[in-house]
Amino acid sequence: MKWKRYSKTEIDKKIEAALLQNINFYDDMAMGVPASHLDREEFVANAQLLDGSTYLKTLINNPNHIGVHTDKKDSEPFFAGTQQLEADVIKVVGEDILRADENSIDGYVSSGGTEGNIQALWIYRNLFRAKYNLKKNYSSIAILCSTDSHYSFDKGADMLNIEIVKISVDENTRQIEQEDLNQKVSLLKEKGVDKIILVCNMMTTMFGSVDSLDDYWEVLDKNNFDIKVHVDGAYGGFLYPFTVVSQKLNFKDKRITSFSLDAHKMLQAPYGTGLFLIRKGFLEYTLTTSAQYVSGMDCTLIGSRSGANAIAVYKILFNYGPFDWKEKVDQLAYRAKMLAAHLDKLNLRFIHFEGSNIITIDSSQLTKEITEKYGLVPDKHANPTWYKIVVMDHVKGDKIQNFLEELYALHQTAFEPLVYP
Repeated sequence: MKWKRYSKTEIDKKIEAALLQNINFYDDMAMGVPASHLDREEFVANAQLLDGSTYLKTLINNPNHIGVHTDKKDSEPFFAGTQQLEADVIKVVGEDILRADENSIDGYVSSGGTEGNIQALWIYRNLFRAKYNLKKNYSSIAILCSTDSHYSFDKGADMLNIEIVKISVDENTRQIEQEDLNQKVSLLKEKGVDKIILVCNMMTTMFGSVDSLDDYWEVLDKNNFDIKVHVDGAYGGFLYPFTVVSQKLNFKDKRITSFSLDAHKMLQAPYGTGLFLIRKGFLEYTLTTSAQYVSGMDCTLIGSRSGANAIAVYKILFNYGPFDWKEKVDQLAYRAKMLAAHLDKLNLRFIHFEGSNIITIDSSQLTKEITEKYGLVPDKHANPTWYKIVVMDHVKGDKIQNFLEELYALHQTAFEPLVYP
């Protein structure tokens, strides 16, 4: 295990040392870089505020992390220090959280789960194109996912001109319906599809449900599809491997090739911060050879990106270390479990999965006043069927108790003290 907890002083020293390896726009003689520090009229570099924040110092210094820095190829030398810290982040997430073999994973800090998901689709489409010598006709490729999967896959299908097929899920368990899978696989075979980009969800954003790869695999494998598997861990990647330590969606499963995670959800990094991880040997399929002016060229969807986002993730991960991080997310899962126990006492219809901090309640069990007061999020804004509660860091016991008191009153039941299951 490479991941451990550092003191804040140790973290700051490592970041300060990395910044010293980066270009100093104020003092260095370099004149060919199409970038600079942040605007000095709006962002004062010597502000007293910066003295206590290596994140803000990095933001002001404005490093560009274009490209990928885990593959040991050339990268822009002007920002080598902070690029190495990004590579450290990918190594920790890939090996210590997602259980990959040592030095087997490439990846980068992306803008979020949407980008990571589309990056995966782009890589696999190009892989199939190269492997089968496809000539701009991708009718033999399909994206396969559940109806609960994130809308970013619809975006990616549209952008890349690939068909997307969604499998129905059970209304209560949120697991895919095998009969629907069989029928749609048969239709795909009839249409000449023989290559599948399969998406497995590690906690869907609405229900917190987790897919079983085996539920898909047997049907697809016996039909001789060429399959590439991507896991959308945008929501669950920094929670589920800790709250359900026996979970199977990780790089130990050789069928899985890539993951996307969001750092701006559970990790509480600034918005616009995610991670994309993939086994080595696959990023070459999106290498943009026309980016000749970029050292090492570029294989990412986003291109130029702020190194400050990588530093934010670095600071959070190494401030906690694996044990304190598990303690934090276990606490969130426990609060959700406590809330679920009360909903069960009230005999309400709701969905909650073990280890999840998401609880989704049937809309008929709530009032408009309650959903608006507590900022509950609907599955669809026109005629919602479900509303979800997400137990994040700020959702403390007092907020949960206030919500429950109103819910008990709504259902004309005497409120009982909080249950600790």
